[in-house]
Amino acid sequence: MDIVKVKIINNSRHGLPGYSTPLSAGMDIRANIDAPVTLQPLQRALIPTGLRIELPEGYECQIRPRSGLALKHGISLVNTPGTIDADYRGEIGVILINLSSEPFVVNDGERICQMVITRHSQAEWLSVDSLESTERGEGGFGHTGVK
Repeated sequence: MDIVKVKIINNSRHGLPGYSTPLSAGMDIRANIDAPVTLQPLQRALIPTGLRIELPEGYECQIRPRSGLALKHGISLVNTPGTIDADYRGEIGVILINLSSEPFVVNDGERICQMVITRHSQAEWLSVDSLESTERGEGGFGHTGVK
């Protein structure tokens, strides 16, 4: 397991993000709000976290939904996974959406998403006239059918 050092400014009222178990990939991120936010069905809102980070070059941070909120309350993220680039220095905001039929209240300090830090690559395009053929070819979007 790689350990990467990430600079963080925590302007929230809560502790630093942390891993719940020794082998967790994601850290829980908490809402940093002055008053509860009620999400009506199909409503979305940008929830502040009070966190700013400085990732090393070659790393990104992904913001992902929490499975418990999704299963129990229908709460997810609009842009999942959200990507935080190494050169972004603003506050991390989380776009929550309520996909349930009931209102959901987000409270200060509530764990609203997970943060995963990972390496990434950048592509260099090579313009060509054809691509190597494969058994799959152009099949996509359920081309294999039900097995």
